[in-house]
Amino acid sequence: MKVRRAIRLLSTFFSNTHDPKFKANFLSHFYSAQPQIDHFAAATSSFGTDPDIDSSAFDSAQFSVPYQNLGNQKQNPQQKSQPTWDTKYRDEVNRRIFGKANANKKRRLKIEEEEKEEKKRTLARALLQAALDGPDEEEEEGEDVGVKGEDQKSLSVGIIGAPNAGKSALTNYMVGSKVAAVSRKMNTTTHEVLGVMTKGDTQICFFDTPGLMLKKSGYPSRDLKAQTESAWSSIDLYEVLIVIFDVHRHLSRPDSRVVRLIERMGTEPNTKQKRVLCMNKVDLVERKKDLLKVAEEFKDLLGYERVFMISGLKGSGVKDLTEYLMEQAFKRPWDEDPYTMSEEVMKNISLEVVRERLLDYVHQEIPYNIGHRLMDWKDLRNGSLRIEQHLITHKESQRKILVGKNGSKIGRIGMEANEELRSIFKREVHLILQVRLKR
Repeated sequence: MKVRRAIRLLSTFFSNTHDPKFKANFLSHFYSAQPQIDHFAAATSSFGTDPDIDSSAFDSAQFSVPYQNLGNQKQNPQQKSQPTWDTKYRDEVNRRIFGKANANKKRRLKIEEEEKEEKKRTLARALLQAALDGPDEEEEEGEDVGVKGEDQKSLSVGIIGAPNAGKSALTNYMVGSKVAAVSRKMNTTTHEVLGVMTKGDTQICFFDTPGLMLKKSGYPSRDLKAQTESAWSSIDLYEVLIVIFDVHRHLSRPDSRVVRLIERMGTEPNTKQKRVLCMNKVDLVERKKDLLKVAEEFKDLLGYERVFMISGLKGSGVKDLTEYLMEQAFKRPWDEDPYTMSEEVMKNISLEVVRERLLDYVHQEIPYNIGHRLMDWKDLRNGSLRIEQHLITHKESQRKILVGKNGSKIGRIGMEANEELRSIFKREVHLILQVRLKR
């Protein structure tokens, strides 16, 4: 009934109006009150339909997603979402169609006055607080921001364990940022990954390594021969060695290869290296008394100085581990800049982020047979970063699976990786992924 009444009113209104220019102006104002169109959704839906765009490549420049520096913005949960139309057009529509002024105008003016008064009160409180706290803040500003070289302490920590034991998750939690790929699939980490944590006068360098296990013969398991050999050769180079294992899986399905690795690392004390045993994923164990049984099982291993029960993903027990590691630090200058990421670290992070998305969307043996190369890295004049990576497949069928229909799969991998790299680097990132066949 309301729709019919509006149509009848409009038809009567236009029949009495003979000025065509007025009708055009009125319609333009009327349709200006409609919400704006989401251009990004339209661009995303057309991905892969343009014949000039190669579906085997992803270029973030094809998607005009505005960069928002969320790190410098304070979100106000009480802030109300604003309408996408201009309120003066809505007032004009109400006046012309319904023949009356906007009934909410007085109420809106009252709300605006109340907001102004609230801003004045907030500003007054802030000025009063600043006047009271002024001397303390000046003293803090006068303090030395950096740490002198003779006061700096450093430590190198290696993390080893079986595949899917949670080494990468623990490294990311310690560092406070994504530096290593995390996935449920086996052998996610294929090379040594560096993560740096700086707290106070102490800097700890964590080295995440590929998964290691021991066969019945006592020799290392060689699922990925080159990677595991490199990990085994670097074990004695760390000042502290963390041996980590999945205690939840150990209670339900114990693996003899993991037990042999724990026993080999903890049989004899190492005078040049301190070793600790970490029982990871304790948050998944329902009966906490079972954790004491596992600790009792490995209590005779004298090679471990401490045993920690942690959850690398959620952070349970990590505080005690961090305090222990900081106590072991040596007095020497830091190896890494605590305020900025080195270019080498940023390159490794970009490869790890793309690899994590690759493991999420490509299954079975395909992600392990794909060559992953960083081809180009440029800092552009506008402050953005251009990254080009190539994914090299050995078979045409693998290339088709990775690309997906009309480039849908490689497009999704690229969009999610590009968005995560933006949040990590706190800057605009232009990511290009190219899928090609090995010749």
